[in-house]
Amino acid sequence: MILSHLSKAPSNCRRLAGVQRFALSKNFHSSPVSHPFFLNSILAGKPILPAAVFHQRRAFHESQTSLPPQKSPPVTELSLYQPPTTGLISYLPRSWIPYAELIRLDKPAGTYYLFFPCLFSTLLAASYTHAPLLAVVETSALFLTGALIMRGAGCTINDLWDRNLDPHVSRTKLRPIARRAVTPFQALKFTGFQLLAGLGLLVQFPTSCLYYGIPSLLLVATYPLAKRITYYPQFVLGLAFSWGAFMGFPALGVDLLSDPTALQAVAALYASCVSWTVLYDMIYAHMDIKDDAKAGIKSIALRHEKETKAVLSGLAVAQTGFLAAAGLALGGGPVFLVGSCGSAAATLGLMIWKVRLKEVSNCWWWFKYGAWFTGGGISAGLFAEFLARANQRRDEVTVPPSAWRELVLLKGRSIKA
Repeated sequence: MILSHLSKAPSNCRRLAGVQRFALSKNFHSSPVSHPFFLNSILAGKPILPAAVFHQRRAFHESQTSLPPQKSPPVTELSLYQPPTTGLISYLPRSWIPYAELIRLDKPAGTYYLFFPCLFSTLLAASYTHAPLLAVVETSALFLTGALIMRGAGCTINDLWDRNLDPHVSRTKLRPIARRAVTPFQALKFTGFQLLAGLGLLVQFPTSCLYYGIPSLLLVATYPLAKRITYYPQFVLGLAFSWGAFMGFPALGVDLLSDPTALQAVAALYASCVSWTVLYDMIYAHMDIKDDAKAGIKSIALRHEKETKAVLSGLAVAQTGFLAAAGLALGGGPVFLVGSCGSAAATLGLMIWKVRLKEVSNCWWWFKYGAWFTGGGISAGLFAEFLARANQRRDEVTVPPSAWRELVLLKGRSIKA
């Protein structure tokens, strides 16, 4: 190709002949003459530059024409992520999936754990107030919906706080904010929508429930901060997740501040639920214990790693004892003691005995199904107690469900006044 260009040059045959001979020589490709910049100068009849000047211009020419070296794209967390192919989330539009994962829609165990204290409180209050079954069902359904919404808001707030920590923990590094599928600003807006939805649901209860429900938001927002300053963030989580223990009584028209008996029972129930939360979340924390230590995240599992089962046993005793105190304060009988307290002691004891804390999958199994073993057993005992009391009053005059609902709402307004 070079020889064809040289053969077409219009003048200076002697110069062309010299270049042709040199182009055929073995030194051509190792010489500066082989560079297009130098050849163009020869063909144009321009004077040949000194070597130093030539190399300077050659470097400039290459800097303007050459492309930067291409690097292989780094392996990111997004490239490791695979959208779900099974379960509820897999049927959602692609743009919705990050938000569904943000609220843990595919992992409902947390929703159940948030719902059960509300259900315990509602069933205790129903036995205490002789509420009709329909009112109990309606109230429980509202609480279940609220648990779904507020648990999602709590998860979003948690992930916003932990957006710089989650990428360093294997279990959380593919969460939507950590893998940048959702920006912090988008998550913040999403949190606002969830809180508005929660407020819309809360106003369906008697007005007094607003005074008991809104303060819990402070605990929800500060729990992620506790992981940075104390080895007992599970206690803060327990305060937040157990707040539903306060809600069942005002939801059925009981003013806790003017009813010392109900307040005593609620205080004991709240302590029982806090103990239960710390217990199951300590097992949950063992799934991340190695990554937490590296990332600087504190947990009760790290603080008491060597004596975990002893701590779990103490929490189980506290949970069962406070639960018994709550029921007995309201006149709970053998049905409650055997059904609720007995099932709590049995299921928690079995979980503590069987759980293998060194196995992530086993910890997750007990966390996931422990909600139903313990929470379901306590609820069944409380419901049986409610039915037993209702059976004793079957000959008494009861308030129809429609009138009961109106009465509860009127009580809420009178408390506000």
